[in-house]
Amino acid sequence: MRRVTYALLFSLGLLAGATAWTLTVRFRHLLYTDPETVPERPVALVFGAGYWPDGRPSDIMQDRVAAAAELYHAGKVRKLLLSGDNRFLHYNEPAKMREVALALGVPEEDIVLDYAGRRTYDTCYRAKAIFGLTEVVAVTQRYHLPRVLETCRALGLDAVGYVADRRPYVHIRWYWLREIPALWLAWWDLWVRHPKPVLGDPIPIF
Repeated sequence: MRRVTYALLFSLGLLAGATAWTLTVRFRHLLYTDPETVPERPVALVFGAGYWPDGRPSDIMQDRVAAAAELYHAGKVRKLLLSGDNRFLHYNEPAKMREVALALGVPEEDIVLDYAGRRTYDTCYRAKAIFGLTEVVAVTQRYHLPRVLETCRALGLDAVGYVADRRPYVHIRWYWLREIPALWLAWWDLWVRHPKPVLGDPIPIF
């Protein structure tokens, strides 16, 4: 019984250590905050976020698209792939993100929408399987980027991260806390469950 207890405590310690390492330092060398230092990639992969019932984008969504537009105008990417949830008739994250990108001066012909990016895993999977990408700049907030980079790289998508934080966020402590079980679920999906997202015919961006 004592050996089982020790083994359990050891396993939990490893899990806690791996989680802390991944969320704090593991991908630090792949995170960028200055658009001028970001390595050039063909596409900025922008992760969906919610918007308000009156149609206003949330701060999280606004800042993700604004950060991607910065990369576009700096000549670091040629296209934006805006990926989000569109499962419901009157809820369309990619279309709302497109509105923001157009308002920020990104030409319509350089905006691509992924309507089946229901979660981080799906967005990364479809970027390669459907849109034919092999390398991207992943654009999202700092708390989200470690899970994004872990997922992209495990799925064979070479990604660096551009930090989209542009203001204090009201629930940021909750977002960081939520990343712990979200990262565990990502590991389970990547190495055990291997779920298939919504797929379809390839739509190569280039």
